[in-house]
Amino acid sequence: MTPLVSALLFIAIVASAVTGFSQKNGNSAATRRDFFASIAAASILTASSPSRAAPTTDAAITDKIFIEFKGLSASGEKDRIVIGLFGNDAPQPVSILKQLVSKEGYKSKCKPLDTSRLLQKDQLEANKVYNSCLENEDTYGVNYDYSSVWRVLPNQRIDVGAVTGKFVARENPNFEDTKLNTLKHDSPGVVSVRRGNDGGYGFTLYPGGDESILNEDNIVVGRVIEGLDVVQKLNEIPIVKSAGVNYMALTGGPNAKNAPSRACRYGGPMYCNENKPLKKVLIERTGIL
Repeated sequence: MTPLVSALLFIAIVASAVTGFSQKNGNSAATRRDFFASIAAASILTASSPSRAAPTTDAAITDKIFIEFKGLSASGEKDRIVIGLFGNDAPQPVSILKQLVSKEGYKSKCKPLDTSRLLQKDQLEANKVYNSCLENEDTYGVNYDYSSVWRVLPNQRIDVGAVTGKFVARENPNFEDTKLNTLKHDSPGVVSVRRGNDGGYGFTLYPGGDESILNEDNIVVGRVIEGLDVVQKLNEIPIVKSAGVNYMALTGGPNAKNAPSRACRYGGPMYCNENKPLKKVLIERTGIL
């Protein structure tokens, strides 16, 4: 419920109370008590009414970025989408996304050195990766160049932007929400990021369909304003239906089954290829318009 609607509802209730009381004769203390009780009830009603999510089509677009995919079309041509970002509704996540598509990238610190490796060879390799990261920590930032489309759940979500190589040693960004952001996944092309740092550097394209999990876990940051046909092509690419390895059994899970469904969607301590595209689709070029 918007502030204007709440105010109008409050005025209407108070006006109704005034009209009702004015029709009564006398000016008793009980009448006055009833009158003010009605006003208090009106205040509670308007304050406690749940806020309705504003449609993303009405959200103000403050910035525009573009993403070009390689490997989606058989002809070899680049598939491009343009995303309008909602900087007023999700200022912190939008700021991070703009840095990730910029030439300078998002300046992120190196992850702390993991010293728990049991094998000396593995520990030496971990030390090498860490030292290399430190040498370049202030030189370049993380960007989406040659990151991948890493997960597709048809008619639910398309997870994009899994960074690799030198960027895997960097700390994940922590995407923060604002209490004023009531935007939901209400139409195909809505763009969101996973709240917190569990989703890595990636973002999600909503193709339409079941949006329940996305509305629970993700922050809406924008919508595709050019290239909805590309979103549909991504939604329809062939994927791995099952991980093919009993990850639950390997991790000691109580129920032995192939690939934990929800955990696999976001990745985890063990690699999981459930719902991974059968052909490699990369982000080749990005930028701010």
